[in-house]
Amino acid sequence: MNNDKINTNEHPDENNFNYDSYYMRQQPLPPFSPPFGAPIRPPFGPPLEPPFGFPPGQQRPPIGRPPSFIPQGQPSIFAVDPGAIRPCQFRFVYIWLRGGREFWAFLVFVGPRSVAGFRWTGFNWVYFGTDLRNIVDFECF
Repeated sequence: MNNDKINTNEHPDENNFNYDSYYMRQQPLPPFSPPFGAPIRPPFGPPLEPPFGFPPGQQRPPIGRPPSFIPQGQPSIFAVDPGAIRPCQFRFVYIWLRGGREFWAFLVFVGPRSVAGFRWTGFNWVYFGTDLRNIVDFECF
């Protein structure tokens, strides 16, 4: 007969078993993730270029600058329809956003609720994306 003491307490708080440390030992550690804002790179390879999944050559910013003029916008209270902005894909487009921001862009993606592409900073092209609800007006060129 085994003379080991058996814990017969009905409440787990009264047991000496540490469930937290047991659970932590059973779970694999999460994979390393880069700090916020750091580029995500595949192991031992070049950085991934946005947007992911596009055919080669279509995810790069345009060569050169956008037109040198700023068109006159007609702010609208209506939402921008994806079908209306789709013809602007792979063309220069001037975009007015809610809050007063406006810029030249080159769209490489038009989805049902958002657009993505490159916006002109005045010096270079940077990747951006925005919800269609943020766009007040746009004009393609």
